[in-house]
Amino acid sequence: MIIETFDNTTQKVLLELEKTQHDFWNISRTTAEFMYNLIIDGGFKSAIEVGTSNGYSGIWLGKALKKNGGHLITIEFYDKRIVLAKENFKKCGVEDVIEIKQGDAATVLEYLPKDYKADFAFVDACKKQYIDFFHLIDPHLEVGGYIACDNVISHSSKVENFLDDIDKNPNYENVVLPLPAGLSLGKKLRG
Repeated sequence: MIIETFDNTTQKVLLELEKTQHDFWNISRTTAEFMYNLIIDGGFKSAIEVGTSNGYSGIWLGKALKKNGGHLITIEFYDKRIVLAKENFKKCGVEDVIEIKQGDAATVLEYLPKDYKADFAFVDACKKQYIDFFHLIDPHLEVGGYIACDNVISHSSKVENFLDDIDKNPNYENVVLPLPAGLSLGKKLRG
């Protein structure tokens, strides 16, 4: 198990956060481990996360990116969640590779610098806005990079328009992985 390679403090923080998974709408351990491995194996160094919550997924992404010498921008609307996430990032030693941007995710994405590039994006926020987030992230996603979106099976009716859109997009190859809530994984094939 990957968690055993983390320091004791990180292991404890992750286990504590897993107890409140449903309160904070966190991803499953299986999904977290999958994305951790994908980032490391892909050598990804620049990532965007939409939906920080209490920082659970950000810790996993941050650990992988730190190993690769990378950086994460994570977006969260709620003050209380940002405070929790900052504490958890600090405890787990990833605060130096994570930048939290507060605000409406679509607005934050819209105002990212035009030359900002990412090779990985993770979306776990308002399901009905997945299609908007996809179109706002696309100009920043490098060819060969991935956009991963959680809850595409558990909230299938809310993300149907997004899945239809990415599946028809000739610049992407998308699969839905049967991870606990369903993870859409789109690889950008061309610009």
